[in-house]
Amino acid sequence: MTELWLAAFVFIASHFGISSTPLRAVLVGAMGERPYQGVYSLIALVAIAWLCVAYNQAPPGPVLWWFGELGPLLSIVLMPLALLLVVLGVAQPNPSSVGAEHLLEQEADHAIGIFRVTRHPVMWGIGLWALSHLVANGELRSVIFFAAFAVLALAGTLALDARKRRSAPLAYEAFAGATSNVPLAAVFGGRQSLALAIGEIGWRLPLAAVVLYGGLLHLHLWLFNASPYPL
Repeated sequence: MTELWLAAFVFIASHFGISSTPLRAVLVGAMGERPYQGVYSLIALVAIAWLCVAYNQAPPGPVLWWFGELGPLLSIVLMPLALLLVVLGVAQPNPSSVGAEHLLEQEADHAIGIFRVTRHPVMWGIGLWALSHLVANGELRSVIFFAAFAVLALAGTLALDARKRRSAPLAYEAFAGATSNVPLAAVFGGRQSLALAIGEIGWRLPLAAVVLYGGLLHLHLWLFNASPYPL
């Protein structure tokens, strides 16, 4: 359990402690942008691998909460939304992602498709996955594991916004003003249209997300040694 705590700390600190602090500029200045991205990606990969190994090896620990059938049912309901956000966010070039400042400079309006819903779809998808699994798994081991992803994803949206405002203040401010971090906030605020977003997204990518969800649900027990259904 101690190793799991340490792995979770390193997993979070390796992201926020490097990419969201002045250390990033120092490293980029010393080695260049592309070498830095390579080293940073390697560190992130090692950190997530260590976290997964530590999770598998740790004892379950005490049960902090248990909501009966509600936990797994909530996860089953929320996971299609999480996967949809991830699939759409990966499929469409994201102006708010790392190293994508050039996208803001090429065109005036990037608030199309899923970005009318949230400008951080992948991060919110990961966060929704983590939060839904936190509700369904209340033993200490799972709480540490999924909380680490939830913190990284949801706090990461704020860190990305802050970094983009420093690197491309004018262009990103226009993009941020037309979108929202919290999903649907810009729609409810009258700055975006959900109907336009649905029309621009189309049906192919949502269908792919549904197929992916069905596969993961069906293979969940085999892949992760845990049934997704209420027991």
